[in-house]
Amino acid sequence: MAFQDFDLISERRKAERRKKLQMKIAIAVVLILILLVALAAAVFYFVMVMEKDDGHKRSGTKSKTTPLDSGKSVGESVKALCHGTDFEDTCERTLSTAGEDDDSAPKKPKELLRISMVAAGKEMDKAVKKSGEVKQDTPLKKAAAKDCAELLKDAKDDLDTAIASIKGDKIGNFSSHAADLDNWLSAVMTYQDTCIDGFPDGEEKTAMEKSLKTAKELGSNALAIVSQLASVLSTFEPSESHAKRRLLADGVPEWMNDEQRRMLKADIPKQPPNATVAKDGSGKFSTINAALKAMPAKYKGRYVIFVKAGIYDESVVVTKKMVNVTMYGDGSQKTIVTGKKSLADGLSTYQTATFAVVGEGFMAQFIGFRNTAGPEKHQAVALRVEADKSVFLNCRMEGYQETLYVHTHRQFYRGCYITGTVDFIFGNAAAVFQNCEMVVRKPIENQQNTVTAQGRTDKRQTTGFVLQNCQILADDHLVPHKAKFKSYLGRPWKEYSRTIVMETEIGDLIEPEGWKPWKGDFALKTLYYAEYQNTGPGSTLLKRVKWPGYQGAIKKDEATRYTVESFIQGDTWVKALECPVHLGLTN
Repeated sequence: MAFQDFDLISERRKAERRKKLQMKIAIAVVLILILLVALAAAVFYFVMVMEKDDGHKRSGTKSKTTPLDSGKSVGESVKALCHGTDFEDTCERTLSTAGEDDDSAPKKPKELLRISMVAAGKEMDKAVKKSGEVKQDTPLKKAAAKDCAELLKDAKDDLDTAIASIKGDKIGNFSSHAADLDNWLSAVMTYQDTCIDGFPDGEEKTAMEKSLKTAKELGSNALAIVSQLASVLSTFEPSESHAKRRLLADGVPEWMNDEQRRMLKADIPKQPPNATVAKDGSGKFSTINAALKAMPAKYKGRYVIFVKAGIYDESVVVTKKMVNVTMYGDGSQKTIVTGKKSLADGLSTYQTATFAVVGEGFMAQFIGFRNTAGPEKHQAVALRVEADKSVFLNCRMEGYQETLYVHTHRQFYRGCYITGTVDFIFGNAAAVFQNCEMVVRKPIENQQNTVTAQGRTDKRQTTGFVLQNCQILADDHLVPHKAKFKSYLGRPWKEYSRTIVMETEIGDLIEPEGWKPWKGDFALKTLYYAEYQNTGPGSTLLKRVKWPGYQGAIKKDEATRYTVESFIQGDTWVKALECPVHLGLTN
């Protein structure tokens, strides 16, 4: 009986402990729910206040002053919005000046964002005029001035697109296209940086930097404001549905017919192309430029160009007006576009590209892009890409220094072969390379190889390079000389350089420290370099650099931020083209 009584007492004590634990859990849950409700109410009030101003103007009544809805000049609303920017004085001065003489000046954050972008556009107009006034007494300065005129026009176009996307739109729909705003504004800043970089060091470069200073600050501030608004409003907005994306059930845009959809697969298209290019005269055109020139001005859908096997020695530009072009060849080592322009010829790096793509929605398959200037002539670009939502499948990019200029906007590369020596993948796009081979060549004496040189200049730009499930190897000519020429994963071209290498095989050519500084301690605190689940002899992290900005081995949640779906929103446009793609991590 004694043992039985002890068992009963033990059971009662266990039951009491369980009851107390359940009570504690219930209290904790209630407290958490109360906190969440309070937080939601606060954010809801914040959003309602931003919209409230319009209602008061229509009814003729006055509203109470709030942090984001206040006076007609700087006011608390402007101060609150500008507080989260890096250039507060520029922000407050611009926004307050824009509305100080207008009693009906909009005070909503979205409208203040628009004002900031409009002001940036006006500053760029001044800079365009300034670029035409600088001395052009050398070929390089002349080339730089010409580039600036083109680049700042592209920047203004992207800025106008961003402004139009929010004009008249309700604040509640804002965050649904925040990624697009980030994309356009990031490109605007990159175009300005490229304009400045084109000038050699000296008074002309200094003058362009000065003329673009305010425009760049306003662009940075606009990115900061977009980030603030998107962060707050995402609490209440549902994720974008497939219906809004205008996709069919299989993820393809509804305007495509069955044959167009089939030909966008990774296999060689079966549908007869709109234009055929052939060196032997068997096609309608003998040059790629002629085929592009013949493209209808307002063609609906995809315009498909088949380039037959052959070496096409021509400088090609797919212009901004040439949207949704698909170009495919007979194979990346059979259909080759080649050129030999270089910095040594008195050209800017921007102008050396053999093949340049500007028109949105470009897609290339089974084509080789080559620059044969050689390592002695330094910067010589084979392919320059600034087309948003561009795709390259099973293509080949060959050069030495700065082979592939991944300039602006969102880009996706799959199954490509990219080879070079110094900074041979460079630029400031948001680009994902998947299942690609990065093959390092033998450089000239006193050079060191760097696979990447990413050029993010602002911490809020949504740009960077992601190498996923790739291979980084030495070519046959470098193999016997690997000990003589050091090779690295990358170096920071600009202050906020960002590169992530994940799920990639890294060969033994890569130095144990992995990454190379640009000069001194430049950008070492502000860059973002990371690695995730890489393999191969060059992937060991024990002797990697100890820079403050080097992240080392990141965790899965962090790596997921840099997948095709998250980083370049590829679930909407890469998937729509029926490309072979991993939207997330491969493992």
